[in-house]
Order: sequence, then C-alpha cells, then structure tokens
Amino acid sequence: MHIHIRRSGGFAAIERRAEVDTTDRPDATEWHALADQAMATAHATPPTGVPDGFRYALTVDGKTAYCADPDLTEAQRELVTRLLKEGA
Repeated sequence: MHIHIRRSGGFAAIERRAEVDTTDRPDATEWHALADQAMATAHATPPTGVPDGFRYALTVDGKTAYCADPDLTEAQRELVTRLLKEGA
C-alpha cells in the first residue's frame, strides 16, 4: 500500500508532503487498518476547514480523500501524525 499526504494551510501556509510505502514494513497491517479507517470518514472534496487551520489530502493507492482541522477523526489525526513523522 502506498500512502501519501499533502498538508496545506496553517498560519504560514507552508505546504508539507510525506509518503510511506508499506510493502516491506513489518507494521504494514497497522498502516493498512489506519489508512482504511481514515479514508472511510474523509471527504470526496476538500472541506472548508477554519482560518489558519491545516487541510489534508490523503492518497491511498491512487485514491484521494480530504479532511481538515479541527474536524479530524482520531484515525485521521493518527495517520497524519505518523505520516509526517515517519514518512519520507
């Protein structure tokens, strides 16, 4: 599974990207479950969000969905955090 995130917005409006390929990862099952949960509750189009809040485009195996602060689900927040921390 290939997971990609694009974070935009925020006070400084600096875009950040990260991605993880779970193919050879020992924790691939965890990533798959988290990505599935996050995508299940994401939007098909970018939500408005709040001024100076972050907006996210999550792409999992070529399918993109959107979410925004402060309305992230727990799964979305965890996936975003892990991707930005561990992703390349």
